[in-house]
Amino acid sequence: MNQLCWIRRDLRLHDHAALSDALEKGETTIVFVFDPLILNKLKDTQDRRVTFIYQSLEEMEKEVQKKGSSIIIRYGDPVEEIPKLAQELKVSRVVSNRDYEPYAKDRDTKVGKRLAAMNIAFEQFKDSVFYEKREVLTNTGGIYKVFTPYKNKWIETFESHDKIISNFSCDLKKLREFKNPKSILNHNWYQDIGFIETPPLLIGGTKAGLKRLENFEGKLDGYKEDRNFPAIKGTSYLSVYIRHGNISIRDMVRMATSQSSEGARTWLSEIIWRDFYQMILDTHPYIVKEAFKREYDQIKWLGEPKHFKAWCEGETGFPIIDAAMRCFNQTGMMHNRLRMVVASFLCKTLLIDWRKGEQYFAEKLLDYDLAANNGGWQWSSSSGCDAQPYFRIFNPYSQSEKFDPKGEFIRQWVPELAHLSAKEIHQPDLNHAPDYPLPIVSYELNRQRCLTMYSVVKNAK
Repeated sequence: MNQLCWIRRDLRLHDHAALSDALEKGETTIVFVFDPLILNKLKDTQDRRVTFIYQSLEEMEKEVQKKGSSIIIRYGDPVEEIPKLAQELKVSRVVSNRDYEPYAKDRDTKVGKRLAAMNIAFEQFKDSVFYEKREVLTNTGGIYKVFTPYKNKWIETFESHDKIISNFSCDLKKLREFKNPKSILNHNWYQDIGFIETPPLLIGGTKAGLKRLENFEGKLDGYKEDRNFPAIKGTSYLSVYIRHGNISIRDMVRMATSQSSEGARTWLSEIIWRDFYQMILDTHPYIVKEAFKREYDQIKWLGEPKHFKAWCEGETGFPIIDAAMRCFNQTGMMHNRLRMVVASFLCKTLLIDWRKGEQYFAEKLLDYDLAANNGGWQWSSSSGCDAQPYFRIFNPYSQSEKFDPKGEFIRQWVPELAHLSAKEIHQPDLNHAPDYPLPIVSYELNRQRCLTMYSVVKNAK
């Protein structure tokens, strides 16, 4: 059987469901398509995410070349490119791993119809999640909308399957042998797609991802507590490798379940959150533009455009917020605790629509994932499934004191405040820091305005 394996957000050559199945059945060619419908939405031609993907493909290409093969690269609409290439190669079957985003599902449906018209099979596999939407259901067969019961059922399902974690091995000897003059190592695809190489802080590829996974294993014991403090390296720094599929979801579950510590259980819970948000997006695609709790779309947001600009630029006069946003703007990364703090601040202190923050994150996050980003913002704004109650409003001062007690993170990213004491740095006396902006709003006053803003909608139900 002659087959084509279309890779997308699964940039690796191990534990790969679609590639493994194809290689078991016969000769296989791998293809990656740079999609202008996705790339054209990126505002910056020096987008770090493009370089991360490019680096991942370069690493894969070096591996497949050792087997005399290559990864075919295309630039164009996959709905056109995949059927065209399948016809050129005279394949009988195209395989890929499933993607649960609305655009991807629509694209894949169109590709499948084109291929069917050519009598070419198109088969997709579960790979980027551990359990899909119909695998973890309520006792009445429904979709979970609250995380904790979902997590409990996820774990129950896992244990009922004897904790089996599949490993989809890939015999690269079965790759089709051919010379490729336009491989990613021989041809400047940056020029073709209109982007400029801009190395991210993290190197793309499976080797770097697996090394980080291995290094994180030694930190799992302290993960439950350490993950909350942005000044220490208490998190895995794996999110970008997870997003682009440099490592598999099963790699992570294997490690999380190999230990019995509280930290390991907490990390497994984070992996389950990821499955949960992917399932919610898959089953409720309207959340891309609307609130999961639709009554929250009736909120009259009271915030001002100039305050959104100040939030984006890290010039709000709230030290932990400004440190987080300045770090984000420079690195494309944001600590999970800080994501919650800055999101709550935007929605419930600046009173600005969560969609604006979601979009800003989408433009800049190195690990941007639609399901996780949307889920996180809707959680913070209380508009999503299993979201925090609307009256829970993070106090940026107390969050700062609790999770950056010595002000180390603030000092690193807000140098105007570096000379202040650990006590003063969280809520500085501006006589001692004349170069730092005044708070753009009153937290206490806007807290009351927020409660009124939300209660109007809640009471109208």
